[in-house]
Amino acid sequence: MTLTIPFDNSYARLPNSFFARQAPVPVRAPQLIAFNADLAQILRVTSGDVQEMAEAFAGNALPDGAEPIAQLYSGHQFGSYNPQLGDGRAVLLGETVGTDGVRRDIQLKGSGPTPFSRQGDGRAWLGPVLREYVVSEAMHALGIRTTRALAAVETGEIVLRERPMPGAILTRVAESHLRVGTFQVFAARGQLDSLRRLTDYAINRHYPGVDGPMGLLRAVVETQSQLIAAWMSVGFIHGVMNTDNCSIAGETIDYGPCAFMDTYHPNTVYSSIDRMGRYAYSNQPDIAVWNVAQLATALIQHVEDKEAAVEEATEIVHAMPEMLQQNWLTRFRAKIGLATGDEGDLEMISDLLTRMAHNQADFTNTFRALGGDAARDQFTDPKTFDHWSDGWRVRLEREKNPEAVMAAANPAFIPRNHRVEQMIQAAVQGDYGPFHRLNSVLSQPYEDQSEAADLMRPPSESEVVHATFCGT
Repeated sequence: MTLTIPFDNSYARLPNSFFARQAPVPVRAPQLIAFNADLAQILRVTSGDVQEMAEAFAGNALPDGAEPIAQLYSGHQFGSYNPQLGDGRAVLLGETVGTDGVRRDIQLKGSGPTPFSRQGDGRAWLGPVLREYVVSEAMHALGIRTTRALAAVETGEIVLRERPMPGAILTRVAESHLRVGTFQVFAARGQLDSLRRLTDYAINRHYPGVDGPMGLLRAVVETQSQLIAAWMSVGFIHGVMNTDNCSIAGETIDYGPCAFMDTYHPNTVYSSIDRMGRYAYSNQPDIAVWNVAQLATALIQHVEDKEAAVEEATEIVHAMPEMLQQNWLTRFRAKIGLATGDEGDLEMISDLLTRMAHNQADFTNTFRALGGDAARDQFTDPKTFDHWSDGWRVRLEREKNPEAVMAAANPAFIPRNHRVEQMIQAAVQGDYGPFHRLNSVLSQPYEDQSEAADLMRPPSESEVVHATFCGT
């Protein structure tokens, strides 16, 4: 095999209670859709011929050094605790240490049933695979921490969902797949030795030098606070912020019913399964705090001085909303051209967002247009913007280079929902042109690309995507 992956596996060295050893289930006729050569170079992965890569990334032929496992975890799903989840349709092949010195997991998603499948087929259909490939790589290009896509393959098999769909497998790369739910499962079972082992592993892998369980909690609070503020700044809605989708490493993980807002409204929900709006755009900071509180509850279980641990964990979690607010404010200050802070900035930003919501302004295009003269055109009543912009322009006079600040903070291109759906429909018909075009344009989201101006356009009434769906 000319495809080589320099595996250096650590999670597979942990006790067997952490995972199930599980090989991918071979598929009938794999065909390579995409291979991320730039990411492969970082991972020190050497590519092979096209068919060889198709076989490997479908799980039909395991590269040397792979130790396939399905990881165990539990989690709160929409607020209700599920005592056992785990990788029901994914297999971790192993880990590499990249050219940048970072250890990363390489995982096949959609690779067949595992002991954690809960009567599922363990497969993925083409649409969610392409969505995750496009959106995760777009998030990376936006500068937001995220899992990434190394490859996508067709399986040559049919997956049954609402109707028969073409099957596919994604090769996902993450700094790890440790989740809040990974800690919860051992805490709930009272398996404190495993919980200690996991805590030590997480600290050594992600936050070397922090002090014990509460040090880990502080580190996760900080990375999650930065992550959620970054999501908010580009109008991203995760859709399923369950604790099993909350990464200890601080990466965006599990792109199921995710979406980027077109018209701005704080209560926007896309996920078809979020009927009560728990994970609406504006609720994401509060949910992040809630998720981290569940991590705190788990970590406390193996601290000897419980009373002191509860007091310290409470202080850490209660500090998170303010940390989130400050990260959010830094991000949104930049979006309106402010590199410095002023007492009235929060009120000014909130006022703009309120006016945007009342005037059906497109989130991305409005902020991008602030660097020119077209922002008012995004409002149903342009005078509403004019009334706000008078004070804003006075505030900008105290800034050195607001245009450059805005250009770096406001993307021109995001993976708009209707374009992602159109891309998927084309691919189902065998046309991958829109998929490759989206990946190309979204790899430079902050650059003006006149030939791709159509990808900046909000959806027409008939193109609006009202709901997005989980691939299962």
